[in-house]
Amino acid sequence: MRHAVFVVPFAFETSLRFLERAVRLPGLRLSVVSGDPSFKIPEATRHPLVGFEQVADPLNPGQLAAAIQKLEAQHGKVERLVGVLEQLQVPLAQVREHLGIPGLGVQAARNFRDKARMKDVLRANGLPCAAHRLCHSTDEALHFMRELGGPAVAKPPDGAGAKGTYRVESAEQLAELLRHSPPSAHAPLLLEEFVQGEEFSFDAVFMAGHMVWHNINCYRPSPLQVVQNEWIQWCVLLPHDISGGEFDPIRRDGERAMRVLGLETGLAHMEWFQRPDGSIAISEVGARPPGAQFTSLMSYTHDTDMYAAWAKLVLLDSFDPPARKYASGAAYLRGMGRGRVKAIHGLADAQARMGDIVVDVRLPEIGKPGATSGYEGDGYAILRHPNTAVVERGLADLISRVRVELG
Repeated sequence: MRHAVFVVPFAFETSLRFLERAVRLPGLRLSVVSGDPSFKIPEATRHPLVGFEQVADPLNPGQLAAAIQKLEAQHGKVERLVGVLEQLQVPLAQVREHLGIPGLGVQAARNFRDKARMKDVLRANGLPCAAHRLCHSTDEALHFMRELGGPAVAKPPDGAGAKGTYRVESAEQLAELLRHSPPSAHAPLLLEEFVQGEEFSFDAVFMAGHMVWHNINCYRPSPLQVVQNEWIQWCVLLPHDISGGEFDPIRRDGERAMRVLGLETGLAHMEWFQRPDGSIAISEVGARPPGAQFTSLMSYTHDTDMYAAWAKLVLLDSFDPPARKYASGAAYLRGMGRGRVKAIHGLADAQARMGDIVVDVRLPEIGKPGATSGYEGDGYAILRHPNTAVVERGLADLISRVRVELG
């Protein structure tokens, strides 16, 4: 039986959900390395593990390698090393190369993790992406901003989930943004063209360098707009049918982009824009499962368990492409302003109107501090129906009726 290690830096719910599916796989002996003690892992998931090692810094490749060597001494050669956290992908690749474990290598991991490097690789291969520059000083950033002559997006080159990301309209606004935290050789700033258009995501499964399955999500609106406007309730729609010609450009360029970045076997998550003229621009790509409940959305849309499918793919090199059976969508609920969640208004009315198309709900917790940033908010509701229009109307109705009060 294959011995594999799953790195769970912290016992967060999403990582534990993937781990819980992985530990069930037949033909696999699974160990865990974590920064948290073993009791943070639920008993039902912890009990089948063959080994566990706790480390002080779960993102440190040296500590990971030492922990894995201990597990190898006790339980045999580690043949796969995986984790779902974005910040973990380069350290995992470094350990794989050091210990001779198959999987994504360091060069490919850095192509996916470093967003400036990623765009350099994409442009060198003739793939469409926003104009960009990795800036190491305020003067360099202001010079590129003036070259663009229009709005830009400023963000860290190793960012994820729109954190630390800002839209700037002018060189003057950028100068003010950088006044207290100027870019430097050790902390550069990625500045890129603000692409006008609709934003989507593209998830793809690769096996031995070939794309064998893909998924498309529509963002309503873009995460950056949501982060900058606290009154917006973000929605994501997965249409029932994604076979239309309007998605041909991303199927073609998305597959090629993941290949040139170095994906061989695994699931990658790409964000991209479709301009009003139909052309596309690739924004960012991560060589790991998506966040924001997207794996749940893909599961509902395809009537399967995509958490288990990912685990089987990366740990046992096996994947059965699921058919798309439904439309689904998520409305992310967040309160305006600051404070703790005081009340949720309009919920009973929304539930009565939605009926049985609501398949999953996590309500904001009364008394818990409200989300002060980020587009995922304090809770969510997932809808599913064979008719895409029904899901679209349901999402619009839900966010117009449900309001999270902070106070």
